[in-house]
Amino acid sequence: MNIRRLSSGLKASYRGSNVARRVQHFESWDARASSQSAATDYDHVDTVKEYYDLCGEFMVFGWGESLHFSPLSALESPEESAIRHQRLMISRLELCRGMTVIDVGCGIGGPMRRVAREAGVRVVGINSNEIQLDRAKSLNAKAGLDHLVSCVACSFMDMSAVEDNRFDRGYAIESTCHAPDKAGAFAEIYRVLKPGALFWGQEMCMTDKFDPDDSRHRAIKRDLMHKIALKDIETTDGVNRDLETAGFQVIEGVDRAVEDDGGAVPWYRPLETRQGTPGSAMRRTPLGRKAFIGAARLAEALGVFPKGSARVVALMDRTANAYVAGGAAGIFTPLYCFLARKPL
Repeated sequence: MNIRRLSSGLKASYRGSNVARRVQHFESWDARASSQSAATDYDHVDTVKEYYDLCGEFMVFGWGESLHFSPLSALESPEESAIRHQRLMISRLELCRGMTVIDVGCGIGGPMRRVAREAGVRVVGINSNEIQLDRAKSLNAKAGLDHLVSCVACSFMDMSAVEDNRFDRGYAIESTCHAPDKAGAFAEIYRVLKPGALFWGQEMCMTDKFDPDDSRHRAIKRDLMHKIALKDIETTDGVNRDLETAGFQVIEGVDRAVEDDGGAVPWYRPLETRQGTPGSAMRRTPLGRKAFIGAARLAEALGVFPKGSARVVALMDRTANAYVAGGAAGIFTPLYCFLARKPL
């Protein structure tokens, strides 16, 4: 994505709103969620939507169409690792032509298009973010995949627009981690899958190294929750329990961040050093992020970016630092990948 396209995308996303005020409001979400009036006034689904409304265009600018972490190899760019990771998911789901698959929280549809193109299945993407859905539909049409891919505007917490037992397979990549009630989200996914269907998920989790009695560990967890709009960060065992509560049989659960094939690279490395395609690699690093904050301020002054855009870039810089802190401490992973089945 070039600067002109980014500028156009930001103006369409922000729609003349006061972006700086929106960032300030977003950054207070945890205080609002914990207030006495939160039971009636606070909706975490709205907070997650605002997070992606504010940051989505910059995410695509930095990471491309696949907005998720992947197990990295020294021999690959992050973009190549994402493709390998998606192909692993396709293999684990045992996809066959003629199947219908649900992508829960499809974002702008990078994985959805790969699944449809390479497995020859029909994919229905679920997303409550209209800005992302519009981009997904445009990219689907550009890729010539309209006959295989469609989108439904709804929250995965309430997919009443989708009938029971509809899908042969399902997957959720870094989406249900945002659920205000993970077991409830899994129950909705369970409902729309056919008996015997496989479900793949990728969750952000605290690892076994997380010590709730360690003040530094607690501070890192709070920072991650605050910056990524996570109402809580579950353990891997907790994710499995929530799956089983919803009725799923857990077939496997692997933290793919710690796989060691002899050439493994920490999942957060692209946020520390240059690794990846030229341009995108540099803008993900600490130096590149700081430089881009300054560039965004200049772009605001020139009218290229909407006012307040630099505040969003600064928010994302702090988010990247939180990711690195959690990963370097070994207490956080965005790569807990599970395979579950809805019983016959």
